[in-house]
Amino acid sequence: MTSTETSPHVPAAPADRRRWFALAIVMTAAFMDLVDVTIVNIAIPSIRQEAGASWSQIQWITAGYALAFAAGLITGGRLGDIHGRKRVFLVGIGGFTLASALCGFAANPEMLVAARILQGAMAALMVPQVLSIVHATFPAHERGKVFGLFGAIVGLGAVSGPLLGALLTEWNLFGLEWRPIFLINLPVGIAGLILGSRFITESRAPRALKLDLVGVGLVTLGLLMLLYPLTRGRELGWPLWGYVSMAGALVVFAALVAYEKRKTARDGSPLVELSLFKVKSFAAGIAVQTVFGIGLGVFFLVWTLYMQTGLGWSPLRAGLTGVPFSIAVSVAAGMSVQKLVPRFGRKVLQAGALTMAAGVLLYLWESERYGLGIASWQMALPLIVMGAGMGLIFAPLTDAVLSEVPREHAGSASGLINTVMQMGNALGLGLVSVVFFGRISERLAPAEVGPAFVDAFQYALGWVAAVMGAIFLLMFALPKRPAQHVEGAEAEVQVGEREPELVS
Repeated sequence: MTSTETSPHVPAAPADRRRWFALAIVMTAAFMDLVDVTIVNIAIPSIRQEAGASWSQIQWITAGYALAFAAGLITGGRLGDIHGRKRVFLVGIGGFTLASALCGFAANPEMLVAARILQGAMAALMVPQVLSIVHATFPAHERGKVFGLFGAIVGLGAVSGPLLGALLTEWNLFGLEWRPIFLINLPVGIAGLILGSRFITESRAPRALKLDLVGVGLVTLGLLMLLYPLTRGRELGWPLWGYVSMAGALVVFAALVAYEKRKTARDGSPLVELSLFKVKSFAAGIAVQTVFGIGLGVFFLVWTLYMQTGLGWSPLRAGLTGVPFSIAVSVAAGMSVQKLVPRFGRKVLQAGALTMAAGVLLYLWESERYGLGIASWQMALPLIVMGAGMGLIFAPLTDAVLSEVPREHAGSASGLINTVMQMGNALGLGLVSVVFFGRISERLAPAEVGPAFVDAFQYALGWVAAVMGAIFLLMFALPKRPAQHVEGAEAEVQVGEREPELVS
């Protein structure tokens, strides 16, 4: 049974009335996840000061979430296919809410890091179900409108996350400092859990792929062996075991490839569909997604530390400074998908990479020129240019990567795209130790903190500009004009591999 058919066990009229409630619930959950990713960055300096976290713990507060999210995304989608999207969504939103409470009441940095990892794992159960539920609940002719709403939610999350984080941190509600940025998820999550159990219709895939827990374990182990030495190496004086661990990560990834080949031959449901990498545009697109994630992971963390610790700005001022960037991303993303890519194809994405690189270099020039005296309005132009470049890349990239992928593998491919983006983000956050903290002395006098952080920010911007240049070159392997046989909005987040079946 396809997604456009209705189960004989589910009356058509009630389902028709309930679907908009179901849409509101899953969109709220998606918004909660989007905001949670952006809301944390703005509060990082406050968390470090109030909780006494080390710089490596600060990195793990963000990277741990991204790593757990990346490792569980494909498995989360398959669990929904097998056991029911509604059931797994409710487990995910309930677990995400519980993890948010643990974050908000964390007694020490170690507990906060552990709670953030749990939060990422629960997001990996919750997020893949969102568009799967939409796909199962709405007929094909209505999905365009629904996915348009989803795009608006993404834009709203990008804009409101930093501002909401800044306000909650600045207000210091009930003397809780940064903790309300996590506790705000509690009423939203509880409401979503109660209403979702009532209004969401269950669906599952009639021929879902099996789980590949060994593959998940190998991916997670390899990333940990790579990330842990990166984040702790500077603090520990770059010990020999760190280099051994990073080299060992390559061995683990080689073992993953060998295992996935055997898994494919045995039951046809590997975590990573290796045959996809024979498609040149897909392989290049995966490289673009990974490198793009690295660049974003580096930039957003060091940008926050630069404004608040380096320049001494309040969270609210830092949050407001980022508004032009978020607006530019949203506007450019809409234009790129609707008007530019259909006419100019791949050139739009390459123009986005060059535009973002130009914005980064302009930011670097202004930071060097104005130093500690730079004002928010002086940052507006480079941030708008960077945001426009990011919007030109971000929205159409998934369709470009998927355009030459066989339709039967679209679900596996889209799940992998989202996974490597998150993995790249986690790797970028790990590299902050090298490209940012590596420029800062262990012991700084109060008067030295500002200049040191400004210098480290400028150095990191050079790396981000280089990343954009690499992305520009990699994009030559993408198709000149992406074919439109894959529904991009669905493929972008969909990680299930089969058409959903409604169940009573």
